[in-house]
Amino acid sequence: MEEENNSNPDTEIVEETAEKIIDIEIEDEMKSSYLDYAMSVIVSRALPDVRDGLKPVHRRILYGMHSMGMHYNKPSKKSARIVGEVLGKYHPHGDQSVYDALVRMSQSFSLRYPLIKGQGNFGSIDGDRAAAMRYTEAKLHKISNELLQDIEKDTVKFVPNFDASLEEPSVLPAKLPNLLINGASGIAVGMATNIPPHNLNEVCKGIIRVIENPETTVEDLLEIVTGPDFPTGAEIIGKRGIIEAYGTGKGKVKVRAKTHLEEVKGRIKLVIDEIPYQVNKALLITQIADLVKDKVMTGISDIRDESDKDGMRIVIEVKRDANTDIILNQLYKHTRCQTTFGVNLLALVDNKPKVLNLLEIMQHYIKHRKDVVRKRTEFDLKKAQKKAHLLEGLQAALNDIDNVIKLIKGSKSVELAREGLMSLLSIDKVQANAILEMQLQKLTSLEQDKIKNDLEELKKIIAELISILESEKRILEIIKSELEEVDNSFGDGRNTQILEIDDEDLDIEDLIKPENVVVTISNVGYIKRVLLGEYKQQKRGGRGIIAASTKEEDFIVDLFVANTHDTILYFTNKGKVKWLKVYKIPNGSRQSKGTAIVNLLELEKDEQVTSYVTVKEFDDKHAIVMSTKNGLIKKCSLTDFSRPRKGGIIAINLEENDTLINTVLTDGTKEIIIATKNGNAVRFNENNVRTVGRSAKGVRGISLKTGDCVIGMVIAENDKTILSVTENGYGKRTKVADYRLTQRGGLGVINIKTSERNGTVISIKTVTDDDELMFISKKGVLIRTRSSGISVIGRNTMGVRLMRLSENDSVTSVAKIISDDIN
Repeated sequence: MEEENNSNPDTEIVEETAEKIIDIEIEDEMKSSYLDYAMSVIVSRALPDVRDGLKPVHRRILYGMHSMGMHYNKPSKKSARIVGEVLGKYHPHGDQSVYDALVRMSQSFSLRYPLIKGQGNFGSIDGDRAAAMRYTEAKLHKISNELLQDIEKDTVKFVPNFDASLEEPSVLPAKLPNLLINGASGIAVGMATNIPPHNLNEVCKGIIRVIENPETTVEDLLEIVTGPDFPTGAEIIGKRGIIEAYGTGKGKVKVRAKTHLEEVKGRIKLVIDEIPYQVNKALLITQIADLVKDKVMTGISDIRDESDKDGMRIVIEVKRDANTDIILNQLYKHTRCQTTFGVNLLALVDNKPKVLNLLEIMQHYIKHRKDVVRKRTEFDLKKAQKKAHLLEGLQAALNDIDNVIKLIKGSKSVELAREGLMSLLSIDKVQANAILEMQLQKLTSLEQDKIKNDLEELKKIIAELISILESEKRILEIIKSELEEVDNSFGDGRNTQILEIDDEDLDIEDLIKPENVVVTISNVGYIKRVLLGEYKQQKRGGRGIIAASTKEEDFIVDLFVANTHDTILYFTNKGKVKWLKVYKIPNGSRQSKGTAIVNLLELEKDEQVTSYVTVKEFDDKHAIVMSTKNGLIKKCSLTDFSRPRKGGIIAINLEENDTLINTVLTDGTKEIIIATKNGNAVRFNENNVRTVGRSAKGVRGISLKTGDCVIGMVIAENDKTILSVTENGYGKRTKVADYRLTQRGGLGVINIKTSERNGTVISIKTVTDDDELMFISKKGVLIRTRSSGISVIGRNTMGVRLMRLSENDSVTSVAKIISDDIN
């Protein structure tokens, strides 16, 4: 006994505690705990319920405001009061999270159909935050009544709140198909949802279609629900992503800004009227401005925001020589004027996340509404039956009113009176109490008739309610009529237009009109394109017209004719090749100097474009033949140049002090003529030059005497003549047959005499009588004439005057125009 009294109580506590310790693997505990956390996030925070389309925080805000009586026809109250109500009773997760959710439900640019009507600063599409909750006020929008209607009729399950002191709805009755019309987005653990908003009119009609025909398919619904309808409008490109999203629950929808063009005093303005959903307008404008500053976009002179209460208006001033189609497509490519909305139709179905297609979402909504209508009908039926039961008791009393009054007067207590009435009239306790509480005014004949009529009316209502409960068809008819009512009250037209085009097949070239243009490049590197029709045809020997305005230290060095859809391979003096579509060259007038080529091509220091090849299609049947100043020649397959790189690629490895002079496109069967500055030329078959890789140096094409260099290379065609032009404006045509075929690498034969009158040779071309020619001088004077006006004479001759030059002027470039390109 003594030992027991002296026992240490701390030891007993330790032993007792030790018995409750359970060994568990930490891996299992972590897995279990993380799964609990994940499910809590999924079910209680991040994902919407498929039935009402709401997350818990949104549902609690709407129910809290409903409980406070903050309906659309009542005064607004401070947002801080609403947040306090929701925070204290239903959602203990921080006041800012509740306020942010409230703010979003009030923003017309966030929700297609806002559920809360805010008063004060509730943020903007520019990313401005809402004012503090103590400054703003709010109340429910009228459309929110359709979500909360009949919630007092036991239509939905109520569950204990976080401290079990109150109850809150687990879902709202949702007469409004909110999940589809307002969409939802949220990131849970290991999953995310991104449901786009839709047009109420289309969604209601789609659900009605499913009600009327349970065999309806997703394809059938696509005829009604044409696609998402964003609150910010804009345009959806193609239906491929929509079809995939509605059929599988996942897809990508391309959304782009809606624009139009305005012309004011000859200047073009590109105006953005609507931008894609969830795009910040202020950041978009900043992004465009940065692209202009970094010279990624060169056709914009100014950008400003002229948006006001009447709508959005972002004005982009376009330069005179810029192509608006190109600017627009650059906006789509480089800015958030075009975005991709990743559709993921993930929602909670019976508290489990599930990816659904469009039809399944509507079916779950219909199932929920059937349950709500049934429970509402049961509630109304019980209420009507209870009232009818009382009226039946009152009517029984009125039918025997004299005995009833006598019994009540003769009873010593209420209890005895109640029992007497129950026995006299064969009624129950509830009916007897109603008789005892009946006012004397009920004894009037009018009141007696009213009770009788009310009872008859109630019996009809009860019969109607029982009929509804016994017929699923009747329930579906009610759901249908309620959807029609919602549609009539709140339906509107589409904001977002759907363009019936396949974006994957859409290329910028589809927006460019194919037409022939003249491209000129000046000595200091200015480039432009001008419509061919701006040049008038003139006779040989004329003075010409101004082709470009140049500074005294600048002059035109080359010119060529191409189609806007062609690809131009730009070969530089350093042996590199770069790509540029003709339509990407800024358009200019005949007198404008053009755009600096460094803004279009990435050129190194001292790198200049020396030759050009127009390509319509890259294939392995053609080759590029290159010649250098020092007489080397090289041939590469055209396919070697089919993959553009931003910085260009090496076309030929050049020796020191050598430059790339010219390039031609061949088919493997051509003969080549290379001409030199001092009037020599060599003709040989291109088969004498084997095809090599881009990194090769090439082989000898022509042997040069001291002081001589290559000035040009052409393909020799017997049905054409060789046009040779000298710097002083003289030249001639010679038959190709006059140039004997030799092996490459020789000195060649005399092409044209380079006397003091003629000067050195600046260009050779192959022409026919039907060809038209352009000559351009250092001072920018251009003349257009037919080659038939130039004499055909032998090789060893002086030639005739082709262009009359002013003092200190000289011919710098010659271009040939095929007659078909003129028309």
